[in-house]
Amino acid sequence: MWWPFVLEMGVAFFLLVFIVWWTMFHGRKPNPPAQGKPAPRKDDTEQ
Repeated sequence: MWWPFVLEMGVAFFLLVFIVWWTMFHGRKPNPPAQGKPAPRKDDTEQ
């Protein structure tokens, strides 16, 4: 008698995990490599 509730809870848990995984990792692209030398940063402590 309890198996429909357990099955529904399992499906709901799977959907929750899938939605969290999808929103965290879907569409994330690696950073492009830097081309050339980056511009030197100015230090605020130098006058």
